[in-house]
Amino acid sequence: MSIVIGILEEGLIYAILALGVYITYKILDFPDLSVDGTFPMGAALTAMLISKDMSPVFTLFLSFLAGAAAGCLTGFIHVKLRVRDLLSGIIMMTALYSVNLRIAGKKANLPIFTKETIFNNGFLEQAVPEGVKPFLSVLILLGIVIICKVLLDLYLNTRSGYLLRAVGDNETLVTSLAKDKGMVKLVGLAIANGFVALAGSVYCQQKGFFEISTGTGAIVIGLANVIIGMKLFKNWNLAGRGSKKEMEGEKKSYGWKATTAVILGSLVYRSCVAFAIALGMEASDLKLVTAVLFLLILVIGGQKGKKVAGHA
Repeated sequence: MSIVIGILEEGLIYAILALGVYITYKILDFPDLSVDGTFPMGAALTAMLISKDMSPVFTLFLSFLAGAAAGCLTGFIHVKLRVRDLLSGIIMMTALYSVNLRIAGKKANLPIFTKETIFNNGFLEQAVPEGVKPFLSVLILLGIVIICKVLLDLYLNTRSGYLLRAVGDNETLVTSLAKDKGMVKLVGLAIANGFVALAGSVYCQQKGFFEISTGTGAIVIGLANVIIGMKLFKNWNLAGRGSKKEMEGEKKSYGWKATTAVILGSLVYRSCVAFAIALGMEASDLKLVTAVLFLLILVIGGQKGKKVAGHA
């Protein structure tokens, strides 16, 4: 049971990260490496504020806003300064390493074990029955993930959300509508990095500390979650491809079905990692496990795509 709870906790935390990566990777088609900086930034800001007795709930909102600000800067570098998308993310990721150290008081590690968090506080200890406490963290995380998913789904079905989709599919269409495609990209990057920083904040409160290396490989984990979800569950009609015509094409999918697939992909990924560790692999091998899973899903998904095209 403890293994299952651990998988659910880790999977749900990284599901929030994956929702942000989904925006940049699947919708905007933007290789945003600043994710490796915004994830620990959310953790650093949270640890610093909680250490100063700030409300742990309030830190979630502040972390989202901080991540959104970082995303805006990435968008500004790309759109206004005309730096290539990949390089703009690398520049922002590099800059955020120093910023995160500054936020944490120039400390590479900042513990908050003795402070109240959204998972551990006096209110919960009194209000939650003893039988529920072992599953409390999972329930809180599930609630946060559902809120994030619903809000993202609602946004993607607004006028601004439709423009965001259009920028990733056809920038010329957005321009023909007399809309600034650069500003639309900037908004998308802000929302995406807001989710990533929020995931970092939740991660910090769940683990009880901030570590400067926390964000290393965050973009790879996020991409693995998104691709695993979209590849494994597209035939379950969870990725928004209901008809054969849509399944045979390479159209991008949006809406609640796609975000559901992303969340499920995160849980599958953490399950695979836990299984690998149970087989005897060490924690230091997690990056290798991630790379192998990533490659397998891409290869298997590619082979299925070729078979579908061959029957067409």
